[in-house]
Amino acid sequence: MRLKVEATLTYMMQQRADVLLAIEAAPTEEQHLLSDKLTVRGIRPLRALPGDDGIGRRTWTAGEGEFHAEYTGTFEIDRVAEPLLGLSAPKPSDLPSNVIPYLWPSRFCEADRFGSFVYREFGHLTGGTQVDAMARWIRDNVDYRIGSSNEKTSAVDTFVSRQGVCRDYAHVMAAFARAAGIPARLVSAYAWQLVPEDFHAVVDVWLDGRWRLVDASGLAPIEGLVRIAVGRDATDISFMTIFGQADMLDQQVRVTRLD
Repeated sequence: MRLKVEATLTYMMQQRADVLLAIEAAPTEEQHLLSDKLTVRGIRPLRALPGDDGIGRRTWTAGEGEFHAEYTGTFEIDRVAEPLLGLSAPKPSDLPSNVIPYLWPSRFCEADRFGSFVYREFGHLTGGTQVDAMARWIRDNVDYRIGSSNEKTSAVDTFVSRQGVCRDYAHVMAAFARAAGIPARLVSAYAWQLVPEDFHAVVDVWLDGRWRLVDASGLAPIEGLVRIAVGRDATDISFMTIFGQADMLDQQVRVTRLD
């Protein structure tokens, strides 16, 4: 599948502010970069740094007044939606060193708060079958409602309120998996067939020796996701972090299938 991704961000900054962007999709084994371009109208030259786990990159710049960033990329996606059922969970002692941190609680994924619930609800299952049941539980019990959460909403908050957006679904999914001893990290992505079009958040779980995508919201097909960045929770995968004050003037995301 060949996908074109586009993102346009326009913000107004009353005072100079440093900006950290993470909107460039990441070349990986299953998404092959054909072409891409990042254009920023700011007040400082761009400085790129590798993303977490070597996936994608973050780019420093700065803005004052109207700040504008555009990204376009074309990728060949070589991924199919694999069934999770039957995949084995890892033994903690067998994990690669870079995977171990994704077993631990983080600011927005309070895995240590979900141990009793996860054991009671999913303890009779293991591995990919357990992860699949977790994703189905979240889909069935959390209502997708735009505006029901904010940048401070955590997995516990969403679990209590039973409503949220993709970011919140992903936080709960990662917290459940970690509580069961399965490494999980958040993934920011462009998503084909996502309605409304926007940046999307899903989860990677470590099963049978590699990362596998899970979208607890069920809003977009796995084969149409284009990874941007990965991290412990939404803090690490934010598409734009502004170290100062800014007002959003316009934000658009588009994903088009080319074949």
